[in-house]
Amino acid sequence: MSNPYLRIIIILAVPLLVGIGIGYAIGDGSDVKAGEDPVNTAGPATDVVTQAPITSTVPQEIQATRQNAITRAVARISPAVVGINVTEIRQFRDPMFRFFGDDPFFRQFFGDRTYRQEVKGLGSGFFVSGDGYIVTNDHVAGNAAQIKITMTDGRQLDAEIVGTDALSDLSLLKVEGSGFPTVELGNSDDIIIGEWAIALGNPFGLFEINDKPTVTVGVISAAGMNLGSMNNRYYRDMIETDAAINGGNSGGPLVNAEGKVVGVNTLIFTGGQSTTFVGYGFAIPINKVKRIVDELKRKGKVSRDITTGIDVQPVDARIARYFGLREVQGVIVSDLRPAGPGEKAGLKVGDIILQVNGERVNSEQEIIGMLFDAKPGDILKLQVFRDRKTLDLNLKLERG
Repeated sequence: MSNPYLRIIIILAVPLLVGIGIGYAIGDGSDVKAGEDPVNTAGPATDVVTQAPITSTVPQEIQATRQNAITRAVARISPAVVGINVTEIRQFRDPMFRFFGDDPFFRQFFGDRTYRQEVKGLGSGFFVSGDGYIVTNDHVAGNAAQIKITMTDGRQLDAEIVGTDALSDLSLLKVEGSGFPTVELGNSDDIIIGEWAIALGNPFGLFEINDKPTVTVGVISAAGMNLGSMNNRYYRDMIETDAAINGGNSGGPLVNAEGKVVGVNTLIFTGGQSTTFVGYGFAIPINKVKRIVDELKRKGKVSRDITTGIDVQPVDARIARYFGLREVQGVIVSDLRPAGPGEKAGLKVGDIILQVNGERVNSEQEIIGMLFDAKPGDILKLQVFRDRKTLDLNLKLERG
């Protein structure tokens, strides 16, 4: 071939022809008569490599991985989660009232300076029994005059308060009916730091949009968190999670990858005056919830008729220097009830209690928090500072 242009054309054409040949070879042979070799019709097929139809397995693999422990846990728990809407009647007093007091003379001119107002609120909850018992937070429903729950099937039902406990921030509600979907309660003493944590609930009232709980996922960040008291509620031994929790999530379940409830979502860390999630939320451990709910169901309240038989006050820098403490720590025993638990334990006025059950204490409120779920007969292990030495004493709680 002396013509250079023809050589170029042939070179460029070869890949095209090869491509055509390959395309024909892997075709389905629909244009070939029955019994003929789809590649070589001149004679019997001898060295033909057969190839199965090309089908992509990627979609099937993706489909398989979409279903996992988290999706199964959500599917299992979701039907038992409810959105809660409450109406509270709050009493307000005109600020000017304090200038007049409750003087009948001024009242005849200004009347009663107090008024009532309906306040709407929302939260989350979940069924713990098929006959209509629902767990939520006390700060969600404890003071409600009217409670309406919304289920995932769209039903809206009126609920009544069976019992509520402000100290533990838990409430037990009841709706009429039977056959309600329920959650399975897990064991919060068995949680693993770093395991999956799934929060379900009604943040910002989104449950009302499609009658389904919002789901967020994180891990168990920490356990045994003692957050002290807030608004006369004591938050001890809390579970910390980075699963996003926002306003309206309160009272909803915190679930593990097995689909078991391990806590009740209750608190969040916020930025400044914001009420939105900034990283970590806290849940009441379900083992504590079980104890509280059982008593609320039986009695409508939680009895804390216990006594230590002692009065204490915080230790300040002056007291610490006087008694020879190296740092400001503990509470000092200021009084003892005669023949009470404290005296029986060997405590004396002037003793400084440094620890209770291995936990450092610095205020009477901290001791109260340690006692709020105790019962008569429980024993407190005290570390006491006396005469510049430490000693260990056991104080047995008695009925108050």
